[in-house]
Amino acid sequence: MNRPHVKICGLKEARHVDVVLSRGGNEIGFVHFPPSPRHLEIADMMRLRAHAGGRALVTVVLVDPDDDLLERVAERVRPDVLQLHGRESVARVAEVAALTGLNVMKAISVAEPADLDAFERYEPVAHRILIDAKRPKGSQLPGGNGVSFDWRLLDDLPTRDFTLSGGVTPANVAEAVRRVRPFALDLSSGVERAPGVKDEGLIHQLFDALDGAARTTDHTSQRHSA
Repeated sequence: MNRPHVKICGLKEARHVDVVLSRGGNEIGFVHFPPSPRHLEIADMMRLRAHAGGRALVTVVLVDPDDDLLERVAERVRPDVLQLHGRESVARVAEVAALTGLNVMKAISVAEPADLDAFERYEPVAHRILIDAKRPKGSQLPGGNGVSFDWRLLDDLPTRDFTLSGGVTPANVAEAVRRVRPFALDLSSGVERAPGVKDEGLIHQLFDALDGAARTTDHTSQRHSA
């Protein structure tokens, strides 16, 4: 089992960026959405972007941003990817990509089979699709709620070229990779000890679980070929 592309989102401290990168994380995410406990101001994102120093892809998560915010983020933070996690229309996603010149990842929320119709609609205009669980009742946050969805809903998607998010943790990440086989994983609350507070131990546990799953698969393959 090959390790998927791993994105850790909602990072707020340089030391946690370093832990993720030391374990081979491929992408780090910063959230700019004031209701979120993971919210960062533009100056803070700039600081962490500089700290990362090109060691991984940098994504900024925005929720229904206006053109002014898009331009400020693109010019000052200079992320590799913009993640749109609101109710942006297909036309708006295409517009954002054209306005900023950046790769755009569109998040879609899933709870039942019909929700996956959005995948086909957004795929032609988004560079990447992130599949998340629908927010629980009462939550203001479109993502990072620590809830999952029935991964069997993804069985009939014609591609594995998507990012799986929503309730992935060190305890279930090996099963997520085995069951879903996504190109990428996105974790935020799954490596936190409290909302918005990343835990170095949980980050290490995540990568330990992924590495352990890969070793187990390799050993099993070797026995079968012997």
